[in-house]
Amino acid sequence: MAIFALDESIHFPPVHLAEPDGLLAIGGDLSCERLLLAYQSGIFPWYSQPPILWWCPDPRFVLFPQELKISKSLRPLLNRNAFEFTVNKAFKEVISHCKNVDRPGQPGTWIGDEIVDAYCRLHQLGYAHSAEVWQNGRLVGGLYGIRLGKVFFGESMFSLVSNASKYAFTKYVQQLMEDDVQLIDCQVHTGYLESLGARMIEGSEFQQLLKQLIA
Repeated sequence: MAIFALDESIHFPPVHLAEPDGLLAIGGDLSCERLLLAYQSGIFPWYSQPPILWWCPDPRFVLFPQELKISKSLRPLLNRNAFEFTVNKAFKEVISHCKNVDRPGQPGTWIGDEIVDAYCRLHQLGYAHSAEVWQNGRLVGGLYGIRLGKVFFGESMFSLVSNASKYAFTKYVQQLMEDDVQLIDCQVHTGYLESLGARMIEGSEFQQLLKQLIA
């Protein structure tokens, strides 16, 4: 199969034409219009240097909120409100931490300045959201992503102290359930998110869910 080169027009090729590893297209830009079309189509950008690479993996790693698993070690922290939890109070700080935090086994981060600027614009428009956890007034963990309709597309998370990102993720999933969000896109498999209840589904099922849950 061919990898499609995008031009200035806002479009993507059909997602079933993606490569076996999920790579669908290269190029284009990170305009809000293109990013929103991408997420609505189940596509996301992921690259370390230009050109922009656009992905749509099949199968897809997702979490159905009602399948969230809360570990025995985390439950006492939740019961005693060990961290202060907020939403959309420090979006730029969260994405900046996701960009800069050291990740064992990874030489660097895929979140560049262009990504930070683009998602901050989406946040200003009400599409990109962050969840934060604080300890003694200090931001110590959080996550960010895109929300469209009843779907939340998770992008990245960070933790500066033990269990902070897991606490943020769990509290935010619980809030999303209250808001009737029915699907969380985790994009690609990680053991960390699998331990929290995420699992693989077929790409065709994922696409059908997007059509049902995004107005």
